[in-house]
Amino acid sequence: MAYAVKTNQRLSEIIEEKRELFINVSDKIWEYAETRFEEYQSAELLCQTLENEGFQVERGVGGIKTAFIGSYGSGKPVVAILGEYDALASLSQKSGVANEDPITEGGNGHGCGHNLLGSGSLASAVALRHFMEEKGISGTVRYYGCPGEEGGSGKTFMAREGLFNDVDFALCWHPSPNNAMMATSSLANYQIYYKFKGKSAHAAAAPHLGRSALDAVELMNVGVNYLREHIIQEARVHYAITNTGGISPNVVQPDASVLYLIRAPKTNQVQEIYERVCNIAKGAALMTGTEVEIIFDKACSNLIPNNTLETVMYKNFKELGSPVFNEKEMKLAEQIRETLTEQEKNSEAVIMMDEEGKALLAQLKDKALSDVIFPYNPSMSTKVMSGSTDVGDVSWIVPTAQCSTACHARGTQAHTWQWVTTGATSIGHKGMLHAGKVMAATAVEVMLNPEIIEKAKQELKEKLGEESYICPIPKDVVPSPQR
Repeated sequence: MAYAVKTNQRLSEIIEEKRELFINVSDKIWEYAETRFEEYQSAELLCQTLENEGFQVERGVGGIKTAFIGSYGSGKPVVAILGEYDALASLSQKSGVANEDPITEGGNGHGCGHNLLGSGSLASAVALRHFMEEKGISGTVRYYGCPGEEGGSGKTFMAREGLFNDVDFALCWHPSPNNAMMATSSLANYQIYYKFKGKSAHAAAAPHLGRSALDAVELMNVGVNYLREHIIQEARVHYAITNTGGISPNVVQPDASVLYLIRAPKTNQVQEIYERVCNIAKGAALMTGTEVEIIFDKACSNLIPNNTLETVMYKNFKELGSPVFNEKEMKLAEQIRETLTEQEKNSEAVIMMDEEGKALLAQLKDKALSDVIFPYNPSMSTKVMSGSTDVGDVSWIVPTAQCSTACHARGTQAHTWQWVTTGATSIGHKGMLHAGKVMAATAVEVMLNPEIIEKAKQELKEKLGEESYICPIPKDVVPSPQR
């Protein structure tokens, strides 16, 4: 225990000594706010920082220009620290203010905190690298620069190319309003474009000569709305009309497109729903005399939790405690919470908590920032969160564990301006640096105890049973920016 405490203290010291470096990287990525597979500045900043810290960096891995791997050390074990750095469209927001105020109207913003995620993982990898050198620890630490998590599934493309095949274990984290282990499964998903082609005509003089692609999109959406009653309860089907055919109502629209995101607990369930949605699209085309092009965009697998690694991470999390916030930070968080409805303030996913967690949540009712670590219960691995993550694909290949740290006001939701505004403040910075400490401490303990790695691998093998990883993205699909 004494050695573990000293180890965690030293790892924390390394991160604190370099805290301004990691904060600067995070804030720069927050400013760049680059969306999927266009994170050129963000990726290069991370690459240069890794090189300055003694890592060998390979850019453009997996055929993705903004993906990279930074490596230090040699031989086994190999630990993968997963980093993300992509933003979301239309979430531009000034930092540190308690009202919605875009920097650029319609601009991008880090509404899921991936500037923090990538920089916290950077802190972890750098601390681990220096500690390995100080203590003569053998093995390899890799920082995986994973682009396009939001709507791109960068890790799934990377997994398809075999980039994780020789890794022994993987660690990641995510910004959150709470300090907790991320111990549940997730929904697998497919994302698909349906592009309809019709025929233009004068909408008044010769409507009978036109074939409306917009009508086809609308009929498809109506059909899928009826389908929702006849799919499993846990599934989700979302859509966004990406092309309405123009702004002239007196023209029969010859082109229109819609983007669908289909989720379910298992990939084979997503596949079944996907086939039915495709039939609805074909039916809409038949009804309107149009043609439909179906373009598979991306996919990701469900997450396989690993109790062995999570137990080690939780132990280190408890030893390190939770981020400590000051009065100024609490005041900002309180002001942000005032922008929420009562329903939003009480929106924590209690289905993902055991009874002890629910009781702890009740104690936090009037707090704007979380100062506790939610209890870890391995049995929660049977639960499925309603979101998706391409970390799922990594978890099918290699034992993987994740945590979350408090970086945002309680009750605030991902993909909102409230997350963007705290993502470049000391609130987000403290949670980010703390996550780096937790991951680094976990990595050291696992690397020094090979029996943990073997147990984690055996657990993954048992959970998969007769299944093996099959990438859900077809081989001919290539990663691309939003179409």
